[in-house]
Amino acid sequence: MRAAGAIALNASTALGRAGSAPHSASTPASDAGATRLVASDALRTPEVGDPVALRSGSALVVDAKTGQVLLSKDASAVRPIASLTKLMTAAVTLDAKLPMEQPITITRDDIDTLKWSSSRLRPGVTLSREELLKLALMSSENRAAHALARTYPGGTAAFVAAMNAKAHALGMLQTHYIDPTGLSPHNESSAHDLALLVKDVRHYALIREFSTHPKSAVDVGRHELEYRNTDHLIFNRGWDIVLQKTGYINEAGHCLVLNTVVQGRNVIVVLLDAWGKYSHFGDAERIRYWMQHSGRTVLSRLDARGAPGAVND
Repeated sequence: MRAAGAIALNASTALGRAGSAPHSASTPASDAGATRLVASDALRTPEVGDPVALRSGSALVVDAKTGQVLLSKDASAVRPIASLTKLMTAAVTLDAKLPMEQPITITRDDIDTLKWSSSRLRPGVTLSREELLKLALMSSENRAAHALARTYPGGTAAFVAAMNAKAHALGMLQTHYIDPTGLSPHNESSAHDLALLVKDVRHYALIREFSTHPKSAVDVGRHELEYRNTDHLIFNRGWDIVLQKTGYINEAGHCLVLNTVVQGRNVIVVLLDAWGKYSHFGDAERIRYWMQHSGRTVLSRLDARGAPGAVND
């Protein structure tokens, strides 16, 4: 792999070339014929290219405001998505408008019998729906995610049906969900479809807040359990992350989605099937470096603070 300073930018004209003069914050002339991501492109996302030698099997970087595709690597390949599933789990939970303060007790039904993944939420522990949602997004807690689905009107089967219905409504034509945790390797999607999902769920205030929460403690009776965010980038002050989710099972490799701001530009980053425990984080760093040295400073941040151009929830 090439050193950071040797990153080639000529594989994509979307961000311009290093050393070129910055474009204005209005519509840049070079964007006129740029590739843009829309739901109807699900089966034909153009390959803009991989100028940074990514270790992820699939990757996509999209301007969150304009839909312009900045980087694309095998973005239409259908792959297992592991715990990236939990973004849809969170969205379906919030769409149902169920009481967030409602207590939910973990049961033996929430134990993973597919991968036998570990969990500190033992059967009998009772937390609010809001606390379970936070743990599912922040720490990728599988029993928390399953409990959210189990207590949905109609149960887990109805919940998974709602997940697939929402995916279809968003134009995620290459996506199919089997379970609410992502432990099943049959939960599948593409980088393109996941960018559409992030574009939608970044407008949920609680998903933004909980997915980027660094750490949290929950009271489970006789003691508290301390949880940390699974995304190491959250603890890096050099990042401005609006929303994130990590994922890993053997079949999916290491996965990461981000809605982040780089050089004032709000972008969606999707990385799937990275080899190596930290390769997805390394790929995110390489993408950020590439953007920082590309000569573009288009301002298009969307956040919850009501800034000009922001979409309020």
